[in-house]
Amino acid sequence: MGAGTARQSKRQHRNIVFINAESMDGRKMGCMGHPALRNATPHLDSLAEHGVLFTNAYTTCPVCNPARASMWTGKYPHHYDCWNNHEGIREDVPILTDLLERAGYRTALIGPLDFRHGMHSIRDRVGSWTRAACVPRPIVRTPLPQVVKDGTCHQGDAKLTDRSVAWLKEAAAAGQPFMLYLTTGLVHPAFVADHRHMAMIDADAIDIPPGLLPLEATEHPVIRQMRIAKNAARPLPEAMVREIRHVYFAMIAALDELVGSVLAALREFGLDDSTYVVFSSDHGEMAGEQNQILKRSMFEPSNHVPLLVRGPDVNRGATVTTPVSLIDFYPTFLDMAGVRYADHAAPPAYPEPLDGESLLPQLAGSDARKRDWAFCEYNGDRCCTGTFMLRRGAWKYVKYAGYEPQLFNVQQDPWETKNLATAEPDVAAELDGILTADLDCDGIDARAKQYDRESFLSWRQAQKAAGTYDETMARVYSGFDRLCIEDIVPWGKEDEAVIEQWLAG
Repeated sequence: MGAGTARQSKRQHRNIVFINAESMDGRKMGCMGHPALRNATPHLDSLAEHGVLFTNAYTTCPVCNPARASMWTGKYPHHYDCWNNHEGIREDVPILTDLLERAGYRTALIGPLDFRHGMHSIRDRVGSWTRAACVPRPIVRTPLPQVVKDGTCHQGDAKLTDRSVAWLKEAAAAGQPFMLYLTTGLVHPAFVADHRHMAMIDADAIDIPPGLLPLEATEHPVIRQMRIAKNAARPLPEAMVREIRHVYFAMIAALDELVGSVLAALREFGLDDSTYVVFSSDHGEMAGEQNQILKRSMFEPSNHVPLLVRGPDVNRGATVTTPVSLIDFYPTFLDMAGVRYADHAAPPAYPEPLDGESLLPQLAGSDARKRDWAFCEYNGDRCCTGTFMLRRGAWKYVKYAGYEPQLFNVQQDPWETKNLATAEPDVAAELDGILTADLDCDGIDARAKQYDRESFLSWRQAQKAAGTYDETMARVYSGFDRLCIEDIVPWGKEDEAVIEQWLAG
């Protein structure tokens, strides 16, 4: 047996545990230097201490389904027309675990499979299809933050973690190489936390973002419309933002405990030395920044995700600052498993090439990458046009189809308060040139908006025939979820006039 074959055989017996949180801002951990969380994330901080911390990891799309779809297919969301939370991966599209199983791996996906086609509510669908109409009404309502009796919340995630631990025990006994994917509901709103997790947060160190301003003070028209759609047109009171952030940070502390349970199971079952542990999230959470909650924007809290990796041959206590993204996970997991894509990916079901780039060299200490930037796109609800982000070095460039761009120096201006697109035209042009050369942003935007229009016209015709159109539009554009009858604002002639104007082009 040659040396290369020996390395391949050894690597085939390495396992992967991928813990993928929901809605976690990657800057909100003790190991990232956030003072309010310095005592709240010991298990995540341990992963950083014994592995590699990526300080500039980004989602491929700041909403659940498209982000996870790209992660599991190795292609950016637009490749499979994953425009919104409804348009996920179709049944005939193979994902990473299918390929690993063909290579002899045992796999498990535990938690919501929030990357499949046909998920989420009619509100998400209609809200996405009509986004470019700029209807001046909100389509979401987020409950106020709550602090509850210890042990009364996040029980679903605790059960998912218990299932994962049980599966790991079975996998250890089977002796077959494996990949476990655990995804949690934490730390997605609603903002609810136990008292004991609240006590783990340094309340005096909770940072209050600038920009809690009236709608008219938000200069960019796309961001103004996003505030309207998110029911955040009014300035958020500082006290409310402080409470939101305190509860959100406490939810991260609760998530950290679940991560600790998985790490303890790996030790107990003798899997520590043979298992890669990867922790990340599908996207982030605004938590009051830019006078917003939820995600769907290109601001740091929305699209900056955590990324921690520990395992065989991985550097200990290392930091990687080069921007990377979820698109890099697919080739990274293949390299971890010692599986060559070409050996198991039969065309045309498996695309060639993959869009990402393996992170294994960075995990072993190399700085070399083919590209030094990360890309993110969004073509869904609460954002009135196609949005494309490029992060490179200190700079973040945001391209809005049909609108002026934004440019931020996120090292000097971490709150992203100063748009430098006009002041730094050479930087903006350089980053726009990368987008133009590598990705057809205008073409992607046109395809997504054509899908929106066609989908809405078909749905609208059916709803009008059934006599349910006005009622459904009223509910969609009143927030829809958990509405009392008195909260529903009727769909009036002036609202329909906005739709008609949009459809008329």
